[in-house]
Amino acid sequence: MALTGLQIYKLLPKTNCKDCGYPTCLAFAMKLAAQQAELKDCPHVSEEAQQQLESASAPPIRLVEVGVGEHAVQVGNETVLFRHEKTFYHKPGLFIRINDDLPLGEIQALVSTIDTFEVDYVGISLVIDGFAVACTSGSTETYCAAVEAVCTASQKAVILLASDPETARAGAAVCQERKALLGSANPDNWEEMVEIANEFQNPLIVRAGSLAELADLTGKIQEKGIENLVLDPQLDGYLDSLQQLTALRRLALKSNFRPLGFPVLTCPGSSTDPTLLATEHIAKYAGFIVLDTFDPATAYALLVLRENIYTDPQKPIQVTPGLYEINNPDGTAPLLVTTNFSITYFSVANEIESSGIPCWLLVTDSEGMSVLTAWAAGKFDAERIAKDAKSFSAAGKVLHHKIIIPGHVAVISGDLEEELPDWQIMVGPREAVDISSYLKNVWTA
Repeated sequence: MALTGLQIYKLLPKTNCKDCGYPTCLAFAMKLAAQQAELKDCPHVSEEAQQQLESASAPPIRLVEVGVGEHAVQVGNETVLFRHEKTFYHKPGLFIRINDDLPLGEIQALVSTIDTFEVDYVGISLVIDGFAVACTSGSTETYCAAVEAVCTASQKAVILLASDPETARAGAAVCQERKALLGSANPDNWEEMVEIANEFQNPLIVRAGSLAELADLTGKIQEKGIENLVLDPQLDGYLDSLQQLTALRRLALKSNFRPLGFPVLTCPGSSTDPTLLATEHIAKYAGFIVLDTFDPATAYALLVLRENIYTDPQKPIQVTPGLYEINNPDGTAPLLVTTNFSITYFSVANEIESSGIPCWLLVTDSEGMSVLTAWAAGKFDAERIAKDAKSFSAAGKVLHHKIIIPGHVAVISGDLEEELPDWQIMVGPREAVDISSYLKNVWTA
């Protein structure tokens, strides 16, 4: 049973040392009770108290990691039903299904193509997270060869979809250093699959036809010492997906029902419109999504959707402030200024790049706000622009000492002249789309 904040507080050191990142032990206890902090953040809790608090402070949905190093995929550890309540933390992993009955050369070519797929989205690199190797041949030898081909062609995370224990064990042996997700344990084979998961230290998929069967099965598996589980409720269509995934999230968060407090794997490929179903699974509330086919346009759309949902709504996407070079500028190139809100930055940078005119772009720290929003909030004013121009040594880069500010904030030009007395302040266009025309027709060095 969950402990209250005061009950947790009584077990803490009560030193108010702030080492946990909170001002008092009571504040930390309240965060633990709300499952918004982790017990490991307190370095001074006693071993006896730690044993009492571990279960009470454990996240409602267990964090499960698949893969290693920079290619590891972490899912779970979510604390809210809706993003606006706080935020979602761990994006669902997007995996492409690879059937083992394909020719090995075709498998390697397909995996290599997917492995190199990468799209830059407002400064964020979007990629497919890994591959789910499915045993469709019925042959252990064929399956192992396919797993090896996938691992040779890519370092990304791997899911092993083989419910036959002998085949699953052989596949796990091939990629034992990859920390693959092993699947699937069902009511008929779970004991053998638990042995394999224990042997190779793999997280394990648990598959059943109903939530009651899933809960019963996860309980049995946990008694055998396997804690890193992923649920496969065998979803069927849009309504079933919405109902079951929502029920799983609510049971974990609202009822603190531990047997179902694990990430969920979905396979939308059997749907009449798998892309549409995958979008539903991204929003509500899949942890691993296995797509039957790879299409760059579809992958891009799903990855962008995922990125938009799994960004903190309280923290705008930002780029690093600095002085950026576009089209190889020299000392005579124009110097423009904008904010570090990523959409603003990329709108301006893309227009400059497409114009073909070499430019310097001074990106100021506006705390991730757009031009007008930052100006209204006092985050994009003459003092801040002048400070960043000096911090990033703009005077040493441009010989003409002219700076172009966005047209929407022309009102700050007088103040900026006082802050930068040796500079000429020019007012540029209001919209990024007009930058090319301005540079060609108005700008002179």
